[in-house]
Amino acid sequence: MQKYELPVMEAFYTIQGEGFYNGHPAYFIRLGGCDVGCVWCDVKESWEANNHPKLPLNLLISEAKKYPSRLVVVTGGEPLMYDLNELSTQFQNENFRTHLETSGVYPVTGKWDWICFSPKKFRKPHAEIYNLAHELKIIIYHPSDFKWAETHAQKVNSNCHLSLQVEWSKSTKLLPEIIDYVKDNPKWKISLQTHKYMDIP
Repeated sequence: MQKYELPVMEAFYTIQGEGFYNGHPAYFIRLGGCDVGCVWCDVKESWEANNHPKLPLNLLISEAKKYPSRLVVVTGGEPLMYDLNELSTQFQNENFRTHLETSGVYPVTGKWDWICFSPKKFRKPHAEIYNLAHELKIIIYHPSDFKWAETHAQKVNSNCHLSLQVEWSKSTKLLPEIIDYVKDNPKWKISLQTHKYMDIP
């Protein structure tokens, strides 16, 4: 049987800095490989999977278990480029809560306690993600993105949490617009990249 390995750009223990679980300590696994191509991506070095070592799952689990939190966040890149069934199952067998951050352009694999769906204009999401997502997080890069956000909000399930997050380089200009928009449309919440304010990974 072929060993289950995944290209890992980095894996580290930190504080979740954005979204619904902002402020929670978590072990992050950032997988290498992404073909979505966001022009404002802040981890473009993750895009090429072959630039990152393939690591066995047992190593990732053993490293994660060195820390007191039992929350693992799988992100990228685009993690759903890979079959994540074994990864999520084995982490849950070790009593970890499993979270996934995805653009939703591939079918969902794995067992997830939380799916943060952050669609991008550069590739259309896979249809099934709308019913599976626990959180819809829209990055606001241009004023036209508010209307675009609403098109996705209409498609997600009724229990999905809705959040708007300013693209970091546009904060000065667009954060006031997000504040006003959320005040006028209270079904949305604001997601801030607090890890950047705190200067932590």
